Amino acid sequence: MKDLVAKINAEIETFKTESDSLIEKGVKAAGARARKSTLEIEKFLKEFRKVSIENQKK
Repeated sequence: MKDLVAKINAEIETFKTESDSLIEKGVKAAGARARKSTLEIEKFLKEFRKVSIENQKK
């Protein structure tokens, strides 16, 4: 679970960095990287939900 939370936090930081580059500097490629990051975050959050429900049942 700790590893999963670390992955989520790392991906959120990546999203922040890339979205800031897009907004502040107008780097269009950063927008694509930020969108890719949102897909990874979504995947990790779904996994977190699954794991947390399994741990709750124990």
